[in-house]
Amino acid sequence: MAGTATVPAGDPRPVIGVRGLTKRFAGTPAVDDVDLEVRGGELVVLLGLSGSGKSTLLRCLNGLHRPSSGEVDVLGCRVDLAREGRLRRLRTRIGFVFQQFNLVGRLSCMENVLIGALGRVRGPRYGVLSYPKSMRREALEHLDRVGLADRAFQRADTLSGGQQQRVAIARTLMHRPALLLADEPVASLDPENAAVVMELLFQVCLEERLTVVCSLHQVDLALGWAHRLVGLREGRKVLDQPAAGMSRHDVMRVYERVAQPQPEQPTPPRAQSEAVA
Repeated sequence: MAGTATVPAGDPRPVIGVRGLTKRFAGTPAVDDVDLEVRGGELVVLLGLSGSGKSTLLRCLNGLHRPSSGEVDVLGCRVDLAREGRLRRLRTRIGFVFQQFNLVGRLSCMENVLIGALGRVRGPRYGVLSYPKSMRREALEHLDRVGLADRAFQRADTLSGGQQQRVAIARTLMHRPALLLADEPVASLDPENAAVVMELLFQVCLEERLTVVCSLHQVDLALGWAHRLVGLREGRKVLDQPAAGMSRHDVMRVYERVAQPQPEQPTPPRAQSEAVA
């Protein structure tokens, strides 16, 4: 059952402030002059065709891609101006959930979740018992939150796709992020598991006041769980509205391809001579 996706009454100051963001690859804009603000506690879903710029925008937010122009302010850090050391510190406050789960298959679910805490410990860690007891307890709590406490010591590669993505979310929460970015987190899941994962992200956003920006293709999931919908087409923002009250028909306009005007072709010389004749 979908949540009540009303905009939270959180801190009015933006967690994300993007102004005139453009990112080009080989001269071609992947993101083109985009403005975006996201407040604390919001769950914002990015929609658009493949290649519309959703993934590029997410990667510009945590500095994986450097903007070609424009301003990107995330958690008080000017990402477009920050040096690598500052970006590394910023990334310790940002969680990222990918379409591919990126778990270490031969490790247990518990150890995969504990990997999310590596930024908080010194030196390498080998095995669950090498982590402090408090962290092991915290990891188990996150697994319980995603409904997998009973699989804590099961190999990650024996889980279903939906279960693996839930472990990946638990690992991200172990990171203790202030902002969570999710790039097509349910693209490889069946509809039932996709709904479970989106409900989980919604509940985390609601209970932890965690800001979530998530790219999706599934319009119905976006309408059911997002506070706001942002649509991209050919790198440009074409939609930015609260999800409440929007219909599927309204959202599907984001996916309409823009017909490009064809240049007028000169009449071939033979056709010109035939017309004169």
